[in-house]
Amino acid sequence: MELDTEEQQVGEELAHEQLNGNDSSAGKHDPYAVLRNRDLVLYTIARNIAMMGQQMTTVAIGWEIYGRTRDPLALGYVGLVQFIPVLLLALPAGHAADRFGRKEIVQSAQLLITLCALGLAAVSALRAPVPLIYLCLLFAGIARGISGPARSAMLVGFVPPAEYQSAIKWSTSMFQVASMIGPALGGAVIAAGHGATLAFVLDALLGITGFVLTALAVPRYTPPRAPAAPITLDSLTAGMRFVWQTRIILATLTLDLFAVLFGGAVALLPVYAMDILHVGAHGLGWLEAAPSTGALCMAVTLTHLPPLKRPGLAMLWAVAGFGGATIVFGLSQSFWLALVMLFLTGVCDNISVVVRSTLVQVLTPDEMLGRVSAVNNVFISSSNQLGGFESGAVARLFGPITSVVAGGIGTLLVVAAIAASWPEVIRFQFGNGEARRRT
Repeated sequence: MELDTEEQQVGEELAHEQLNGNDSSAGKHDPYAVLRNRDLVLYTIARNIAMMGQQMTTVAIGWEIYGRTRDPLALGYVGLVQFIPVLLLALPAGHAADRFGRKEIVQSAQLLITLCALGLAAVSALRAPVPLIYLCLLFAGIARGISGPARSAMLVGFVPPAEYQSAIKWSTSMFQVASMIGPALGGAVIAAGHGATLAFVLDALLGITGFVLTALAVPRYTPPRAPAAPITLDSLTAGMRFVWQTRIILATLTLDLFAVLFGGAVALLPVYAMDILHVGAHGLGWLEAAPSTGALCMAVTLTHLPPLKRPGLAMLWAVAGFGGATIVFGLSQSFWLALVMLFLTGVCDNISVVVRSTLVQVLTPDEMLGRVSAVNNVFISSSNQLGGFESGAVARLFGPITSVVAGGIGTLLVVAAIAASWPEVIRFQFGNGEARRRT
């Protein structure tokens, strides 16, 4: 059911007052209200069941490739091959998310990702050449590139505007549960099966389950689709122009981009598990799960707190903490210290995710949300996938420890540069005249 004009105005005012953190209903904050929304719960479960399988595959791919090549750069190629389609498809995918059915786009992509998981299982079982792994990852990257903007924009279709931030917090929390369970389970499956094949098969089964549950979820607050119109350069680049003109969004996306690009150590975890910490597949699973565990703890904490009053300042401190924890992890020779530091990177990263996601959802008009989400996805993919390639390349030249420590130092320098270049990030508050209501 779509909201009429009066309901939209009321919802926008409630969201605006909630985000100010000083409304008259602040004492009545109900963090569990969105969990009574059947369709949101179904969609969230579907998304995160599929994500749990994909996280298992992430561990399995790292174990398979590094175990067969012993080359950190080969791990870097994993990120690069998935980033290229996201970059090339971002603008048309964002346009499609604003013109066509977001749910149908997400489901189609899920089927392709499931087929890629079955392809990886076959490559692993047959010990086929490693380049075929990259081919499967390329098609999975195409699927994610097509569906990313639609998936990001789809969430707000399940809740009224007043519940956006709460829905984002819970969605992030459940995402972190999947990201925590998936890698740990992946490590256990690899160890039990003496190889990665079974992890890929389980990913495919979970993907099908997620597809079915998504089909049962009905978005009831989806705004009217934009009228059919030819795709033009102007319409394709509208999201880029909006981000460029909305300085607070541009600043937070840039901060996240370069911080994770330099500070992401996750791509090298197979190297640490096998060659530095010597903890095997089980240990690799726990190392991969540690950031998500930290992120989950912070996400649950945030769901029980009022909205952040100075989100930009909180994000700067969080990214600085991320860089510091990365440096200590890089130098660690202890499995337990490494786990703690990875846990802290997840704590800090979750604050950044909530701030960035909330800004994009709240400040972007509904009719442009798909295209702006596409730009957001390019920034995220650039930081994650290109960051993995950068880590692998530097590790090949200078060693994994130097790669991780230098990346953490680079993150701290990025925080300082963003704070100096965009002082409005420090000053920004919802409701201070800089934030605009969604229209």
